[in-house]
Amino acid sequence: MSSPDPDGLERLWTPWRMAYVSGGPKSTDCPFCVAPVSDPDGLVVARGQAVYAVLNRFPYNPGHLLVCPYRHIDDYPELDDAETAELAEFTKTAMRVVRKVSNAHGFNIGLNQGHAAGAGIAAHLHQHVVPRWGGDNNFLPVVARTKALPQLLTDTRDLLREAWPA
Repeated sequence: MSSPDPDGLERLWTPWRMAYVSGGPKSTDCPFCVAPVSDPDGLVVARGQAVYAVLNRFPYNPGHLLVCPYRHIDDYPELDDAETAELAEFTKTAMRVVRKVSNAHGFNIGLNQGHAAGAGIAAHLHQHVVPRWGGDNNFLPVVARTKALPQLLTDTRDLLREAWPA
C-alpha cells in the first residue's frame, strides 16, 4: 500500500466499480441480463424457470446471493405470479443452502427499489440474501474502511452449487 494521504486514510483501489459509481452499466449491458447466459466467472448458483440465483460480485459477506428474474424489469409489482412464486421459493432455498454450507446465524433479505432506496443497479429487480453471523462486523470497516472476506467467490459458488437441490 502507498503511504497515507494527508487525510490519514489508506486507499483501496477498486476500478471495476466505476461503472456503478458513474451511473451503472448501459441498459444493453445489464449485468443481470448477461449473467445467466454468458457469465464468464460462473457465479450463477442455480437456475429456475423464471428466476436465477447468482453470487453478488461485491458481497457484504460470503454467500451473499442475489435472486433475479430473467425478465428485465425494475419494480416488484411488475413480477407476474409465476415470477413472484419462484422468487420466494429461491429465496427460501438460498437461506437453507447457505445455512447448510456455512452455518449462518441469520439473514438480511431485501429489495432496494430505485436509486433513492440504495439500488446499485435499479434497472433490473434483484433480491439480496445476505448471510450474517454473530460478530461478523469488526473494526476493519470502521477503522480501516476495509471489508475482509474469508472466501473466494468461486469457492463460495462451488459450495452453494453442490448443496442446491436439483
